[in-house]
Amino acid sequence: MIKQSIILASKSPRRKFLLDQADIQHEVVGYDVEENVPDHIALEESPEYLALKKGRYALDLLDTQRIILAADTSVFWRDEILNKPDDRTEAIEMLRKLSAETHSVITGVALLTQEKTHSFSVKSEVLLDEISEAELDYYVDNYRPYDKAGSYGIQDWIGWVKIKSITGSYSNILGLPMRELYQALLRF
Repeated sequence: MIKQSIILASKSPRRKFLLDQADIQHEVVGYDVEENVPDHIALEESPEYLALKKGRYALDLLDTQRIILAADTSVFWRDEILNKPDDRTEAIEMLRKLSAETHSVITGVALLTQEKTHSFSVKSEVLLDEISEAELDYYVDNYRPYDKAGSYGIQDWIGWVKIKSITGSYSNILGLPMRELYQALLRF
């Protein structure tokens, strides 16, 4: 059990939900941090890089002895990152790419205090069934996945009826790899 309350440096309601479900005491302090990644960072290392960037930003602004938790989740399809869509057209285009394909979801996690930093990444693989044009329209119009990497939420309709298989952590796909986070917090 985690006794110390942490600061979640994220506006994600899904991350808050996961911490609540795991009985990890926390306070949410969300910041807007520019999510750009230098060219020398490998594509699959970008979530961990961004988690550290978000955590360091929060650490610089807060005068606290508590642990800061920051995270970034990205969806990878082939050699491309599918970030949050800008609009309906982009959301549908992303989901067309993922239809009947396997993609990776990587969450980078950073734990920081004034004295130490620990970061890690967790990768999960997701295989979706084929998604028809009518289903694409239905999902995007009813669930408006504009705040979700890859244009979908595993906890939404598409996650319940279109995911054929998952290899790895379900909670990682939701936004925080809880088993690995719990172990890291115990060691931290």
